[in-house]
Order: sequence, then structure tokens, then C-alpha cells
Amino acid sequence: MTTTLESRAHAGPQPIPEARNRISLEQSVANTLTMAYRGLLKIKHNPEQLFDVVVQPIIFTLMFTYIFGGAISGDVSSYLPIIIPGILVQTVITTSIVTGTQLREDMDKGVFDRFKSLPIARIAPLSGALLADVVRYGIATTITFTVGIAMGYRPGGGVVGVVSAGVLVVVCAFSISWIFALMGVLMSKASSVQGISMLILFPLTFMSNAFVPADTMPGWMQAFVNVNPVSHVVTAVRELVNDGHFGVHVVWSLLGAAVIVAIMAPLTVRTYMRKA
Repeated sequence: MTTTLESRAHAGPQPIPEARNRISLEQSVANTLTMAYRGLLKIKHNPEQLFDVVVQPIIFTLMFTYIFGGAISGDVSSYLPIIIPGILVQTVITTSIVTGTQLREDMDKGVFDRFKSLPIARIAPLSGALLADVVRYGIATTITFTVGIAMGYRPGGGVVGVVSAGVLVVVCAFSISWIFALMGVLMSKASSVQGISMLILFPLTFMSNAFVPADTMPGWMQAFVNVNPVSHVVTAVRELVNDGHFGVHVVWSLLGAAVIVAIMAPLTVRTYMRKA
């Protein structure tokens, strides 16, 4: 027995079987849902986190509609089919910035250091936080449509078109939130994440067809608007809401969302494991 123990000691630490380190897909999903529940509890105990998704859609919808409605479409009612989908996309995508800032705040508090030491899926703390934010996107979507309908907007696509458009926007916002999650992991301050994210999103959302038709813009700007991914999402939402049409822009939007998640999720998790 002594000889066996000595031989093991000289052989150095024994490698842990790889199977012990593996986390099944079922457990990864369960861990993600647990972390998402944690995120919902944070919202419950800090309801002021919902201030932006409640107030912003109301203010932006009223402001942009009454400022630009008469100038662009002649009257407010004619402008609503253009502006409501644009406001919806702009509001929900902008809301996804909060994912990165809150992630950075949690990391600064040392919460994620504890998560790294737990026998859970490495992606769970990140994917759970992002999944909890889907509730925020849903609230912003619901309020935007509610305000629009109260102002006289009547979606031609019916309930199916409205629900489909809402799901599309939430899916796209969830995918984009992975980009801001990576920024939250890489940057040292939450204020930096918010500031740089806004610098990126403002040109993308305002230099798109969200608020005005692209053909009213200068030629050089139209070239950017036509390739801007936000424009594709806005067009897809308009087709679904106003006509109930599932067109190529919907396909491009979903494909783009899948590509972003496929690239950014593994990259974010790897970076998080190194820096968290």
C-alpha cells in the first residue's frame, strides 16, 4: 500500500476525468433558467430598472409622431404605420444596452467570481441575465403598440402580424444584447459600456428607415441606410404589422440574429472566463 501511494505521489496530480467536467445540455438549460429567475428577482426588488422601457416608448412615440407626422406624411394618422414599427425597433434595441451595463456592475461587485466557482454551465450566468432582459423587451414592445393603438393606429396585419413582429424584435434584441454583454465583460466601467454603446446605436437607428423613408435622404446616406441591418429589421416589422407579410426581410433579420448569437455567445463566454 505504501509503495502504491508513493508511486502516485511521484506521478503528480492525477487528471480529472473529462466526463466530470462536462455539463449536459439539459443542465445548461436548467442553470440558465435559474440565472434568469435571479434576474427577474432583481427587477422585482428594483422596479426602477423598468423606468426606461415604460417611459421611453411613450415619450418617443408621442414626440416623433407629432413632430414629424405632418411634415413627412401630411397628418399623424398617415404617419403611424411608418413610425410605430420604427419606434418599436429603436426602443427595444436601445433597451438592450442595459444588459451590458448591468453585467459590468455585477462583475464589479464580485458576483460573477462566485458564479465561476460553482459547478454550473459556464454560459449560464450570461445567458440567464440576457434571458431575463427579454421581459424588458416584451414590456417595451407591448407599451409601444398600446400607445400607437391609443393614437389611432390600426395594424393591417391583425393580431398575428403584431405578435409575429413583437417576437421578431425581441429575438433580434436578444441577439444584439450579446454584443453589449461582450462590451460589459471587456470594459472596466458601466458608464463606458453605456457611452460607447450609445455612440454605436445612435447612428444605426437614426441613419435608417425607422423614422423617414430612405428616398428622402441624400444619395450617400441612402447607400448606408439600404445596407444598415436596422433598416432590414424595421422593414420586416412594417411588413408583418401593416400587411401580415412574411417576406425576405424577416428571413434576413432572423438569419442575422442567429449569426450574431453563434459568433458573440462563445466569444463572450470565453472572455468572461478569462476576465471575470
